[in-house]
Amino acid sequence: MNLTVRVGCRIAYETSVPTPVLFVLRPRLDGQQLVRAETFSFGAGLPPYEFTDAHGNITYRVMLMPGRNEVLHDALVAVSPLPDNHGLWDAPVPVDQLPTTLLRYTLPSRYCDSDKLLDFAWQHFGHINNGLDRVQAICDWVHNNIEYRFLSGRPDLSASEVVGRRYGVCRDIAHVAIALCRAFNLPVRYVTGHLPDIGYVDPDTPMDFHAYCEVYLGRNWYTFDARYNVPRIGRVKVAHGLDAVDGAFATIYGEARLAYFEVWAYQVDPQQVSLGDPIDLSKRLDGTTTVRSS
Repeated sequence: MNLTVRVGCRIAYETSVPTPVLFVLRPRLDGQQLVRAETFSFGAGLPPYEFTDAHGNITYRVMLMPGRNEVLHDALVAVSPLPDNHGLWDAPVPVDQLPTTLLRYTLPSRYCDSDKLLDFAWQHFGHINNGLDRVQAICDWVHNNIEYRFLSGRPDLSASEVVGRRYGVCRDIAHVAIALCRAFNLPVRYVTGHLPDIGYVDPDTPMDFHAYCEVYLGRNWYTFDARYNVPRIGRVKVAHGLDAVDGAFATIYGEARLAYFEVWAYQVDPQQVSLGDPIDLSKRLDGTTTVRSS
């Protein structure tokens, strides 16, 4: 792990009454990434309570207080210089041999209504070998047929509805890929996190959280991102679950207005950039096809 990515966000909510909220913003602690330094702060609300949810995501339970509440997360994370799934491929595991903890990832969920897409999935992909070939064919179809439209998302859209309208944001694209894979009993989980432009040209769109999926093939989880549909470098994973219900950066129990939203994810030299420094994209090492070591 010799690449360093700075990730984080600054979010502000305004509310008139005390409002409970769950935040899932910190990178997961796993072997694919190493958090070298991190800061996390909340507004004037009650002290947060940290816990790990059913999917192993680091979650904070907070009370928003009347007025403006600001949340700040900033982290330097070490990541691998290798692209997604480098040198790793396995055959799918039959359903009757899957670990019982993974069976839930084969079933329909709130946004991944695979039961409504069974006929569609078998008509389009039933003739393709199960496993990598079928998953890649699904991602190819989603990439080529579901248009990415910035700010076109809605919180009530399911995968079958996105297939019908043929456009959406990254979470919608991930939901479609997940639902189509689950139609073939493949365990798939929704993933949210950060995606810097390491080895990739900056698309010149506002930085945001990113959603994609992981498919269980053999004895490993593999990354598939139908939004871009090419192996990428430097993902920083924050959460995974059945769908966007489990991957939401904020779950609000009441009314609160999002007053400010800023996200960053870019490669830096840790000798030149520290936590708390202003967000300065002139110091980024990514945004081009050249991969530079940090």
